[in-house]
Formats: sequence, structure tokens, C-alpha cells
Amino acid sequence: MATTTPSRGRRRAPSRMTRAAGKAAALQKPRVILALLLLLALTSVMLLDGYLRAEVGGDERVRSNASSSKVPDEVLDGGPILSFRGGEAQSQSVPEKTIALTFDDGPNPTWTPQILKILEANDVPGTFFVVGSMVSRYPSIVKDLVNQGNEIGIHTFTHVDLSYQSDDRIAREMDQTQLALAGAAGITTTLFRAPYSSEADAIDNYSWPVYKKLGEEGYTSVFVDTDSDDWKRPGVSKIIKWATPSKSKGASVLFHDAGGERSQTVKALGTYIKKMKAKGYTFTTISGAIRQGNGQDAQSGQNSQQPGSEQGEQSEQAGGQAPGGQQDQQGQQPRQNGQLGQSGEAGGVNSLQAAHRTATGTTLYEGKALVAAVAVAEWTVPGLAVGLAVVGVAVMGRFGMMLILARRHYRQRNKRRFSWGPTVTQPVSVIVPAYNEKECIANTLESLAKSTHPIEIIVVDDGSTDNTSEIARDAARSFGMTNVRVIRQENAGKPAALNNGVRSASYDIVVMMDGDTVFEPDAVHQLVQPFADPEVGAVAGNAKVGNRNTIIGAWQHIEYVMGFNLDRRMYDLLRCMPTIPGAIGAFRRDAVLEVGGMSEDTLAEDTDITIAMHRGGWRVVYQEHARAWTEAPASLKQLWSQRYRWSYGTMQALWKHRKSLTDKGPSGRFGRVGMPLVVIFQIITPVFAPLIDVFTAYSMIFIDFKAALLAWLAVLGIQLVCAAYAFRLDREKYRYLLMMPLQQLAYRQMMYLVLIHSCITALTGGRLRWQKLKRTGEVGTPAGVS
Repeated sequence: MATTTPSRGRRRAPSRMTRAAGKAAALQKPRVILALLLLLALTSVMLLDGYLRAEVGGDERVRSNASSSKVPDEVLDGGPILSFRGGEAQSQSVPEKTIALTFDDGPNPTWTPQILKILEANDVPGTFFVVGSMVSRYPSIVKDLVNQGNEIGIHTFTHVDLSYQSDDRIAREMDQTQLALAGAAGITTTLFRAPYSSEADAIDNYSWPVYKKLGEEGYTSVFVDTDSDDWKRPGVSKIIKWATPSKSKGASVLFHDAGGERSQTVKALGTYIKKMKAKGYTFTTISGAIRQGNGQDAQSGQNSQQPGSEQGEQSEQAGGQAPGGQQDQQGQQPRQNGQLGQSGEAGGVNSLQAAHRTATGTTLYEGKALVAAVAVAEWTVPGLAVGLAVVGVAVMGRFGMMLILARRHYRQRNKRRFSWGPTVTQPVSVIVPAYNEKECIANTLESLAKSTHPIEIIVVDDGSTDNTSEIARDAARSFGMTNVRVIRQENAGKPAALNNGVRSASYDIVVMMDGDTVFEPDAVHQLVQPFADPEVGAVAGNAKVGNRNTIIGAWQHIEYVMGFNLDRRMYDLLRCMPTIPGAIGAFRRDAVLEVGGMSEDTLAEDTDITIAMHRGGWRVVYQEHARAWTEAPASLKQLWSQRYRWSYGTMQALWKHRKSLTDKGPSGRFGRVGMPLVVIFQIITPVFAPLIDVFTAYSMIFIDFKAALLAWLAVLGIQLVCAAYAFRLDREKYRYLLMMPLQQLAYRQMMYLVLIHSCITALTGGRLRWQKLKRTGEVGTPAGVS
């Protein structure tokens, strides 16, 4: 056994490694936080979108037929307009021959604009009781509605029955809608209509405290006298009939501009307006009806059907108070988060919109922020959905292609008559780079001592500080191995250690393995047989997880079996193998030297050299029967560190060899076929894949629980089929597949964060060193782990 030692007087490797590791750790923390923040932002956007679309809280009454014993008779028998001027309940009716058209549940991008056109064409105003979530989604419609001279009231944020909600929920529903109005049209409002309300005599003991509380805050609650029941879609004629007040009575008439298909409402509205005008009715807003009933602003009442007229004078607000219980002598705006703001009426808004107040201060800016956030969600979520659909199709296509090609590969390589050529019997050099491998190096050498193929072993100690080289020498002596050389070098990294081994190799074929890996006895013999084909320049072996008896180990075992037995078979047949694993791979020594050896340009030297071999015109194949057992990371921290290096190194290697896209002939095959596949399936789809789980949760909560669950289970079923087939090809035990559902829920999310972390590092120009994982040495001889 020959040994070399580093010259004295040189800087010690450990201190340099320690300083570099500390510096790298300091740089990585912000990137990890940024990756987590990105995932949090995407999740928040989806939750916001779901909150807006699904009306969280339940869009239905939870009680009915409740007693009204606590409601004053004058309220039950009063008109449809309820205010609390001076703290006392006051009901008011719409004056005779007057109609206040009201519309609930909007805005809607299809129906509201059509209704606005009809109102404008007939010179008639309307009062729209809007749902805050819809306002935040369609702010431009609300702005048009206000600019046209219509009036706006609150219909809660999520169309929830406030009668059975907490005070905090009630405040949140009102404040969020006010913010949405502020962001959309720069206003707030004093009008309110509760979802599921009808005439005033329907107020019960549960809803009365809500109306009273909101009235004390300055809101005017609006009910209906006449209901068109257009939501039932009974036909145009019935809608008109049901919306017509009896005799000459005035009425607050209810229509809907959202909440379903409203084509009948649109058709009926114009005819209805003309019919009522012919009977001598005038049209006004709720505020206009209040003023007329109070006998104030008579001129405004006479012109109430002219929403475009400008009135310069101040009007008393509906109900006489602004939200918050304060008199509206100074035009105070509704309360937001317990604060009262001062403002006059909105500029350019006529006196029919007396319920409107100009949004100022924090209310205005918070409203704009809400609308902006919703706009982001409105674009982001559908965009992600389309992206995920594309990714889903690609992933399913990949699974199908893997199954087909893996089956073809297995049948082709396992035929009795299949042969690479004459049996390769010449000795080969096995290179073992090692840095602080005291726990594993003896097991590694013991497995090589049982090799059925003639080998020389070159252990390259890369500046270890734990007596790795001494342990290697002692192990070689104890196993009676005379074919072992231990070479010591100053710490320079794994690529330098491998290059040192290649230069020191005695034979034309070199096998590379990790210092924590053990080979099966015939692994080397199986691994080198493809070199009988002169076109083959490198061979990938079958690396298997030895410490698979933990959850993390089982997850990685599933990943390794699927990756090697499906991915590598597919890549082999397509002749674009992207990576020869560092745990077990073989090369023609001359080919390695020809492409410049193991490069230190990337952290994935195995991917780098593999692509370089392709570009050098060599064929790279997969040998399934050459098995090696490796110790996978035993903790999430170590797993993160390893996969971070792998994913970042892969990106470096792809970028380094980007010109392979334009290479001609066989050397460009990887660029034309392999690089697109690696980019799509090792970078793009892993980024999007975890979002499938997030979208599944989103769909379960906000859309259709059963359908979303079935879809997720269907995808999981396809993955299980692929994994089971891979396990069958590799003769593995199926019991590990029981861990696959949990793997999809937890492991995939971690891999997503690792990949995002790598992308951020690449974009910010970060650098990493060759990282050493902590080993336990629990993977012994192959017989002990089978």
C-alpha cells in the first residue's frame, strides 16, 4: 500500500473549511427565509382567492321562524327603511308613486353592466347592495356604477347571515366591505341590507340586535316592500307583475344583478321601468326616498329620476347619522377600525348619493391595498391553475413514457441472448474519495474485498481530520487486501480527489464510488460489462438506500427505486442519461481525461461529467444489475443540505453545458433531448408539484371536497402504480409503498423549498462548497441490508 502525505507548512484544511462553512451558512439563511416567504405568499394568495370566491362562513341562514317578541311593533309594522337617529328606532316608507329600485348580490361582470345600461338609457337611478368580496374582484364595475349616479349599500363581505355571528365577525364583514368600496370607488356608505332579509316584519329576536347595533353605528338598514322574486326565474311577465306595487303605494323593490343567471331580470327591467313611468311613478334612490319622506330638498325629490344632475348643497345623510353614531353635520364617513374621519361628499357625486362619503386616510389606502391584493390573486390563481394543468399533463405523460420505456428496457436487457459483447475481464481501478469517513470506510473496503472482479483500490483522503487514511490502511491489512493504495492530499474537494485518483489509476476503466457506499460482490463485474461496446464511455449503476428503516430513509428508498428503475431506464433508451451517480459509476479513463476530468465548476460533478461525456460523443448507459448500497441522510437537515447541493449543482451543470442545445450530431443529442427533459422534470415540475397539494386543499375547502379528494387520490394511485412497477423490476418489498401518501404530503413540500432555495441562490449569485454529510456507518455489507 503506497501513501503520500501533504507537505508541511501549508494552511490546515479544517480551519479553512470551518470559515467557509460559517460564511456559507450566514448567506443561506436569508435565502431559506425568502423561499419560505414565497411559499407563504402563494398560499396566502390562494386563501384570499378562496375566501373571495367561496364566501367563507356559509351562504345560508342557520335558523328560521324565530320569535320577534323583542322587536318593537312600530318597527315590524313600519316601512322598509330603518334608522336609529338619536338612538331611537325610526321606520320610514317610500313616498307614494315613488319606486326605489334596489339590486342585491353584485357586482357581476356579466349582468351588472347590462343593468347599468338599462338604467342609464331610462334616466333612472338604482341602489345596489353589494357583496364586498365581489366589489374587491370587480372594482371597475363599482366605479362605473358610482360615476353613473347610482347609490351603493353594504350586503356584507361574504353574504353571510349576520343574525347568528359574533360581534367581531359582524364588524369584520362591514369593515372589509367598506375597505373594498374605498379601494374600488374611493367612497364608503351608510346603507346596509342584510342577506336573507325581506320585509321589516321578518325581523326576529336574533336579527334585531344586529340592526340595532349597526344603527347605533350610523348605518341605515334597508328592507323591501315589493319583491320581484327574479331569483326564481319565473319568467319576464311574472317578474314585472310581482315587482309592481299595489295601488299607488311607493315601494323599495328588490331585483338581483348577481347570484345566478339573470337574463330574465335584464329583459324585464326595461319594460318594468317604462310601465311604471306610464302609471306616473318616479324613481329614486334610498337616500332620495328618505329626503322626500322627510319633506326636505323638494327640488331634489321632483328631479329624483335624474341621476346625472349636480346639486351643490349638502344633504342630510340617510337616517341622520354616519356609522359610529355621530351626527352627520360635518359629513363624517363610516367608522373604520373604531376611527371616525372627516370629509365632505365625494366630488362629482350628486346629491342622490347622500349615503356616500369620501374615503380618506388609512381607509383609502387600506382599501386600495385590498383591491390590489385581490387583483394579484385574480391573476395569480388562474395562472397557477393553468400552469398546474400543463404540469399535470406533462407529469402524467412522463409517467406513461417511463412505464412504456422501462418495460421495453427491462425486456431488452434481460433477454437471454442479450450481450454487450465479449465478457470484460480485465482489471479495473476503483476510486474512493473520502473526507472524514471513519464510520464508513472500513465497511466500504470490506465490500470491495469480496469483489468477484479483479480490481485495484485507490482511496483518496481529501484532508480528513478523523484518521480516515489510517483506518483505511488498518482495514486493508485486516482483510488481507494487497490491492489498496491510500493517497492523502490537502483538502481540495471531491472533484480534485477523483481527478487525483484517475491520474493515479493503473487501468483503462475506472469505477467511482463514495466513501460511505458498499458494493455487492458482483457489482464491479456487472458495472463494467457494457464497456465491451466501444461506443460506451460511461455506465451508471443501481444505487440503493441502505438505511431505509426510518421514515426519511423509506421516503428516499421510494425515490431511489423509482428514479433509477424508471427514469434511468427511460434516459438510457433515449440516449440522454443526465447523471451517473457518485455512489456507483464507471468510466473509460481516457474519456474522462479527454473531456477535462471532473470539473470543480459545479457542485454536481457527477452530472457535469456525464453531460461532458455526451458532448464528447460517448454513449452513457444504465446497468441495473450493478448494485451498491449507500447511506442516505438520516435527518431533515442533512437531507436538505444534500438535495440543495444536488439541485443547485444540476442547475450549474445545465447552464455550463447550455451550448449543447446547438451541438451537431451525436454530441448534441443530450442538448436536443436530455436537457429539455431535465429542465422540465427536475426543475420546473418539482417547483409546481407541491402546489398540486396546496390546490387540492384549496379545492377541498372552497370548491368541492369530494371531487378534489378523488382527483388527488387518482394522481396518487397513478404514482403508486409506477412505484409498484419499479419495485417489481428491482425485486423490492412492496411494504415501503405504504409510506408513499405521507411522502407526497411532506417530502414533496421539502423538495419544493429546496429547489426554490437553489433557484434563489443561482439568481443571487451564491456559491456553495462540497458539503460533507454526517455518517453513522450503519450500512454494512450488502448481505446485512438485503
